[in-house]
Order: sequence, then structure tokens, then C-alpha cells
Amino acid sequence: MGQRTQAAAGCLTALAGLGAGIAVWAVRAQGRVNRFEQGPEWRVFFVELPLCLVGGVGAGALAGALVHRLFTARRGGPPGP
Repeated sequence: MGQRTQAAAGCLTALAGLGAGIAVWAVRAQGRVNRFEQGPEWRVFFVELPLCLVGGVGAGALAGALVHRLFTARRGGPPGP
């Protein structure tokens, strides 16, 4: 696998993780943003959203690194430059 392909795969896995983080946040925050007769809960936006986004990107990057490690181990040789 070439370096450009590896870079593109890494970017795509991080982007997929970002999408997963947004999806998890949207499901968890569905009823908590505006509660009945209360103002918006800003903690949902300023704390939980960034944590879900960073966690999703981190999980995507970790998954990409694991897949890369598995494919290079199957090839049998040391990773190329």
C-alpha cells in the first residue's frame, strides 16, 4: 500500500470517527438541550459535544492504526519508508 493510500485511509477513518462522535452526541443529547420550561442546558454543547468529537476522532485513528498494523503484519516484512 502506498503512502498516499495510507494517508487517505487514515483521514477517512478519522472522518468516520468524527461522524460517529456526532451521531453518539446527537442521540444522547436529544431530550436534554431544551427541557420543559427551562432554558437550554449549555453543558451539553460546551462539554459533551467536544468530548464526543475528540473521542470519535481518537477512536477512528486508533482503528486505522490497528488495521494498518494488521495489514503490515500479514505482509511479513518490515514496514517500508
